[in-house]
Amino acid sequence: MLLFPYFGLTAAFSRRRAQTAPEKEHTMNGDITGLVAVIMIFGFPIAGMYTYYRVRKLRTDERLAALARGVNVPMAPELSEAARSRRSGILLVTGALGYISTFALIARVEHEAWMAAAFGIIPLAVGIGFFLDSALIRRDLRAS
Repeated sequence: MLLFPYFGLTAAFSRRRAQTAPEKEHTMNGDITGLVAVIMIFGFPIAGMYTYYRVRKLRTDERLAALARGVNVPMAPELSEAARSRRSGILLVTGALGYISTFALIARVEHEAWMAAAFGIIPLAVGIGFFLDSALIRRDLRAS
């Protein structure tokens, strides 16, 4: 009589299986791509939000410490809507041009890279839209 009958059955089953099945080599293949994609999809936004709120908390703590010492702390002026649109436009257009030029250089060797370069048109168009928004905001401010 076995003290732990379940373990005895498992051991007998694994011995029988080892005799019939050939040894398989366990190697790592590309199946980890899905895991990495899920981690990146959820991890990057969480890291970005944590960084944003951490910086805000540090600025607030710094301002409160300065006020506690009696230092006059001026309120930091926020960027105007036109400046925010212009900044977003600059970042998107330069990023898109860098993306397109990178794949254009790759396309000199591998011609199918032009398909990837074509996706750079999306942020380019959005960046141009931000530039247009900035110009329209400035025009409206001058008119009023």
